[in-house]
Amino acid sequence: MKRYLFLAVASFLCLSTGAQEVKVTYYSPEIVRVEKSEGNFRTTPSVVVTMAPETSQKAPAVKVSVSKDGRVTFRDKYGRKLLTEGECGIVEIEEGLDKGKYRVSQSWKLGKDEPIYGVGMLQNGKLSQRGENRHMVQNNTEDYANFFQSVKGYGIFWDNYSPTDLSDDGDVLALSSQVGEEIDYYFIYGGNADGVIAGMRKLSGKAPMLPLWTYGYHQSRERYKSGKELLDVVHGYRNAGVPLDGIIQDWQYWGNNYLWNAMEFLNADFPDAQGMIDEVHSLGAHMSISIWQSFGPQTKPYRQLKEKDLLLDFATWPQSGLAEYWPPRMDYPSGVQCYDAYSPQARDIYWDNLRRLYDMGIDAWWMDSTDPDHFGTAESTDADLSQKCAAGSLRSVRNIYPLACVEGVYDHQRAVTSDKRVFILTRSYFAGQQRTGANTWSGDVNSSWNDFRHQIPLCLNYTLTGCPQVNSDIGGFFPGAYNKRGVTQTCSQNPLFQELYVRWLQFGLFNPMMRSHGESSRREIWEFGRRGEPVYDAIEKTIRMRYALLPYIYSTSWQVTSNDDSFMRALVMDFASDRNVWDMPDEFMFGRSLLVAPVDHAIFTNEEKRWSEETFDWTVDASDEVYLPAGADWYDWWTGKRYKGGRKVTVNAALDIIPLFAKAGSIIPVGPTDVNYASEKSWDELEIKVFPGADGSFILYEDEGDGYAYENGEYSTVEFSLRGRRLTIGERKGSFKGMSGSRVFHIVTVDGVEKDIEYKGNTTVIEL
Repeated sequence: MKRYLFLAVASFLCLSTGAQEVKVTYYSPEIVRVEKSEGNFRTTPSVVVTMAPETSQKAPAVKVSVSKDGRVTFRDKYGRKLLTEGECGIVEIEEGLDKGKYRVSQSWKLGKDEPIYGVGMLQNGKLSQRGENRHMVQNNTEDYANFFQSVKGYGIFWDNYSPTDLSDDGDVLALSSQVGEEIDYYFIYGGNADGVIAGMRKLSGKAPMLPLWTYGYHQSRERYKSGKELLDVVHGYRNAGVPLDGIIQDWQYWGNNYLWNAMEFLNADFPDAQGMIDEVHSLGAHMSISIWQSFGPQTKPYRQLKEKDLLLDFATWPQSGLAEYWPPRMDYPSGVQCYDAYSPQARDIYWDNLRRLYDMGIDAWWMDSTDPDHFGTAESTDADLSQKCAAGSLRSVRNIYPLACVEGVYDHQRAVTSDKRVFILTRSYFAGQQRTGANTWSGDVNSSWNDFRHQIPLCLNYTLTGCPQVNSDIGGFFPGAYNKRGVTQTCSQNPLFQELYVRWLQFGLFNPMMRSHGESSRREIWEFGRRGEPVYDAIEKTIRMRYALLPYIYSTSWQVTSNDDSFMRALVMDFASDRNVWDMPDEFMFGRSLLVAPVDHAIFTNEEKRWSEETFDWTVDASDEVYLPAGADWYDWWTGKRYKGGRKVTVNAALDIIPLFAKAGSIIPVGPTDVNYASEKSWDELEIKVFPGADGSFILYEDEGDGYAYENGEYSTVEFSLRGRRLTIGERKGSFKGMSGSRVFHIVTVDGVEKDIEYKGNTTVIEL
């Protein structure tokens, strides 16, 4: 017997199924919360869920039934089954800090050919995560969101923060968590991937706008060892005439490991830190700086936190106080400890110390080790989780440490000013982190073609958990095998690494953040050769193309904020009817118009080799195969050739070419490339590239480029729409400080039509 629940939105029903209580609550017509308990239902507020149940008379988009034994089934409004529960488990914990709570588990029956996406950042090279078996605890290179979605158009968020096991035997997917007050999850029905993502952001927070400059090119290395070295890099880009918006200072500007993360320039090689920051700004660049979630025993934050018992007791990085020795000298322990980010008081202390850097003009935070690093044997690590923190046992909240860290900084900076948008680059994440202005990178990955291949589906699955901002270390963090044996900083002259780096950079061009970084190697453009040489020219071309696409990228960022859109879109998001793309890990849409197919294998060199003094002919003909999804026509970006979808094509893959296609019906604004940084030139003259063959539209978005005035409506939009060969430029809506009254649009169709239009904000119709 089944009991069918057709509840008015914001209502709930509790059912008793023996010893177990089942509670179903509609948060909206599309979002349903399921709770199961053998005692009282959860009373502590969710850290992730910010939404309260809505009151509405709208008919539910999800129908819920609960069987006599407590198993929940979800159907769409037409009665078609979407998902059915399997077995669940609630086992009381009888000792320790978590006494009286439960070990909880829930399984769901999936179709054998039903792909699922999301889960987190997994370095497995897969798009569909079916068949995965994981012990999910945040770490350097893999993080978990406790969220997955199906090609059927639904998603599940498992609202639990303890270490959790994921298992999938091909029929049943199960999640089992070490600590919980109850079984607690949310079913989101969106109809498609975009709808699911919108539901997840409705549940856990919208993604704010990031500053325009963050979408430019960022240069980093491990590390700039002096203020002079950092400034030389910024001047080097300006002298070369190659655009640069962000310079990133990695660790040890504080001096030594006993002063770890002092959040002050205590290193004697940065004698005039304020002058350095001011000079970076005078050159039109912005500066990000490394901050950690741990502190050395000689720092001010450590002493303040220690006094209030707000430090966590486990081994973390760095383990030795002597930075010069490798492996670490364990007879000189560093004494470094992570702070209790679950404590509001600890987050206040963290910001009070970080405020010194903020007041100096630092523009963004590189929050490293937000996982955090946690060293030890399996036995000692498990024991560490039994310690008390501000939120209970560390075990009960272990996986939301990244969210607690970044949200603490975001909330504090937002409270200080509305003139400067928060931007955080962080190594780890959890569900809901999209609301914090954070872009997550994939950790310290190796420099190899295999690791590069893994970054593509990793970024796509991260996006499919509802978080839009993601990137990886361009070129990989550890390139040591590409260095000449015993000689660091040589890999940039190694053709084997050069090819990998160029292809990774081309992929980074189509990430929300384009950032070059790595250890034992210098990644600045001049390290790879000189202008006129193939590798240098390929790098410069790729960076300049990023700037050409900034109007498209920034307009897409507005769609991410206003309409819950995504930058990097797995092809299944737009072409779910084409089963060929259900598990395609190596192609994606960037925004709604561009199909990107990174070259993820060596063409000119041998990807199995690591050091080579050979010379290669980078100019020989090279090609690659690309699948074009059914349901659209496609134009090769470089040649303008038009293709029908639903087939593979062979295209040019020269060293300076990434296979790239525009969907028919696309309208893409192109900005200036002869710039030093993103905001150097206004967008008073833009090329508007039009790709006929289908109806389409695009909204050009502009604002001041920074600050939160956009939240008060201070921005402008211009909608372009294509119907057949007629292009309509709509009336400009809105305004912002410094907006131009008139501008020129250079309309260029892929088939050769060119027209210049002076636009003063009124509707304009052009026949093409």
